[in-house]
Amino acid sequence: MTQQQLADLVGIKFQQIQKYETGMNRVSASRLWDISRALDVPPSFFFEGLQDDADAPAEQDDIMNKKETLELLRTYYMIPESQRKRLFDLARALGQTV
Repeated sequence: MTQQQLADLVGIKFQQIQKYETGMNRVSASRLWDISRALDVPPSFFFEGLQDDADAPAEQDDIMNKKETLELLRTYYMIPESQRKRLFDLARALGQTV
């Protein structure tokens, strides 16, 4: 699904979807509900695999908790979609050679 298609289903401009995707804007609970309905998934889908702080291990070596990972994702989604696919394919190929 493209950003435009999702935006149309949710009833907002695609630029807003881009801002959510890059982390420039936070997603409100009501907007998350709208997005989950548009994608036909429960809102809990976006939280699968997350733990409560009380249940989290003392040492957080999880790559998704690193600042560098978030920065990389934000930068990645700022790349135009056609170039982003090429970069993804390159990264996947490089990752398979390790």
